[in-house]
Amino acid sequence: MSTTTNADIGNKTLFWGCFIALITTAFAFITRAFLISIPDLWPSDFGLNTVQAQELFGAGIWPFAISIIAFSLIIDRIGYRVAMIFSFVCYVIYAALALKAYGMVNATGLEGEALKAAQGNAYNYLYWGSVILGLGNGTVEAFINPVVATMYKREKTKWLNILHAGWPGGLVLGGVITIAVGSQAAADWRILIYLIAAPAVVYLVMLLKQEFPVNERVASGTSYKEMLAEFGVIGAFIAFFLIFKQLGGVFAWSDTIVYAVTGASVVAYGLYCRSLGRPILILLCLVMMPLATTELGTDGAITGIMEGPMKEAGFNPLWVLIYTSAIMAILRFFFAGPIVEKLTPIGLLAASAALAIIGLFLLASAEGLVVIFACATLYGLGKTFFWPTTLGVVSEQCPKGGALTLNAIAGIGMLTVGIVGGPLIGKMQEDSAKAAIEAKMEGTYAKVSEDKTYILGGYTAVSDKKLKELPEKEQAEVSGLVKQGKQAALANITVFPLIMLISYISLGFYFKGRGGYKAVELEGGDDDDSDSTDTAGADAADSEDEKSDDESDEESKDD
Repeated sequence: MSTTTNADIGNKTLFWGCFIALITTAFAFITRAFLISIPDLWPSDFGLNTVQAQELFGAGIWPFAISIIAFSLIIDRIGYRVAMIFSFVCYVIYAALALKAYGMVNATGLEGEALKAAQGNAYNYLYWGSVILGLGNGTVEAFINPVVATMYKREKTKWLNILHAGWPGGLVLGGVITIAVGSQAAADWRILIYLIAAPAVVYLVMLLKQEFPVNERVASGTSYKEMLAEFGVIGAFIAFFLIFKQLGGVFAWSDTIVYAVTGASVVAYGLYCRSLGRPILILLCLVMMPLATTELGTDGAITGIMEGPMKEAGFNPLWVLIYTSAIMAILRFFFAGPIVEKLTPIGLLAASAALAIIGLFLLASAEGLVVIFACATLYGLGKTFFWPTTLGVVSEQCPKGGALTLNAIAGIGMLTVGIVGGPLIGKMQEDSAKAAIEAKMEGTYAKVSEDKTYILGGYTAVSDKKLKELPEKEQAEVSGLVKQGKQAALANITVFPLIMLISYISLGFYFKGRGGYKAVELEGGDDDDSDSTDTAGADAADSEDEKSDDESDEESKDD
């Protein structure tokens, strides 16, 4: 076997193409968030209410999580190139549908009922365009993660961190460009749609003629069934429940249907793979839930949470997200390797969780621009390495799982944020606002609150309608307390990185008892496999699936 590492021979064009593909997903995320959240853009053109705006936002998120898991099951068969082309086609379709929607509501002479009818029809184009965009974004992650993990199999955590610098880097670049063209976008928001096209075309050109590597699992001779066994029944239950719970919310399924479909899918999966799954993988799947909530859930809410203190300081609250994203991009790109070598992946995750706890706790009461950004620095440092380092640990400890385990854990994180994490952070904000109002204005909260429900039960929230019925002075005082309370909720959000910290400390002791953290290496795959095409990988996958069930079952017992 060659002693040359893939870091020395890796296809740099292939890597950078994957990097730019991830930048494309970030551009798509931040431009669409801007279009949805700014009143003069989509809300104005399409007559969106708050519910419709959130529906559009969610339509771009849940397909991401589902497609990254679904494509991981078949990507070794269809090849990385096919997945890459599919993602690009999704971006093209999204752009076409968004431009079609623009033309429908900006036609000459539209007004009154005709305009409302056009807005309703256009909304459908936007909704399904957002769904297709989410599928494209998920497919990008479905192919870039295993490609890079295979190319650099001896330095997976390092290179996955460098790869995922593309996400915050794209948020920073896309966010700055979006703010810069704000006035032009207000006049014609199609410019933000064209913005996504630039990196999409670049990665297509870079990757179209590249030779993709044979997946490490395939090269080692690990069967498809053995890959499924690595994830196991428990992992399948977590993923299937979240998938069907999300689809149930979208298509109005009853809980009975959700549970029935989940149960049938898990039983079928278990009968085929006959494995509960790797314990360390199951633990990482569970830890991914508070991790994704800490990073993505907080990122989704932090602009609104910090609106009050940032506006008082005279700045757009979006700069908090841009600033922390810049920290992530720089650290992941330039410093991931040395930090991982010094701390080990588990040590890095534990240190990151501790920093996130401190940063979020201090942000909860931060005032003044300097203090806000100082606290945001700690939070940014903390969240930087969460996602890619977890992917690296999964890839290093569960290589038999191939693309499935590597991408499924990312999908589980995304689904958790959408179904539970995001709403739970919202409830924490409402609870904190309630406490702030009741502490300063006894009896007032009852006047402005209304009962609400979410996936975990009931809660009370401040009603905008009831708030506007208060006298102007009292209304302003309550609004101020709501903003203070929501910022204070960041202290409660620290419970998520605290759970993570405890888990990582436990894993640290586990690996210490086994002689230290070491990556699991599969036999049979040469380091030079990155020069082989993805077609060969697909063929190899097919041949592996021809193994007898008895042989596959015997192999899965090794877990």
